[in-house]
Amino acid sequence: MSTTAYDNDNIFAKILRGELPSHKLYEDDETFAFMDIMPRGDGHFLVIPKKPSRNILDVAPDSLAAVMRTVQKLGRAAKEAFDADGLTVQQFNEAAGGQVVFHLHVHVIPRFEGIALRPHTGEMADQSVLAQQAEKIRAAL
Repeated sequence: MSTTAYDNDNIFAKILRGELPSHKLYEDDETFAFMDIMPRGDGHFLVIPKKPSRNILDVAPDSLAAVMRTVQKLGRAAKEAFDADGLTVQQFNEAAGGQVVFHLHVHVIPRFEGIALRPHTGEMADQSVLAQQAEKIRAAL
């Protein structure tokens, strides 16, 4: 179990409550998927559980399984939508593990032969580009 309590005011909790906007891709009873606003590649999105969990160390097994089902479903759609050669799936835990937002999230990034991931600069992507990419993924679902 995580030693630090879940913060109900983290950015992803606010997105789930509708307090902050997102480019939603998919939602079911247990999960929510949306575009990463600081993408490291075209089509980069996140999948999160709806139940509060800080990371993989404290998530309920059923909730984690639901997240991975959504990762697979949307990963297939994104690979098709972007005609990608593959996918990178990443998940970070605690600050020492690279986690920045402390609500469990899985990064899914379509990948292309010979094209490196963009660096994480902290700059937000153009919202119209994210909206177009989100539409491509939703259409492939």
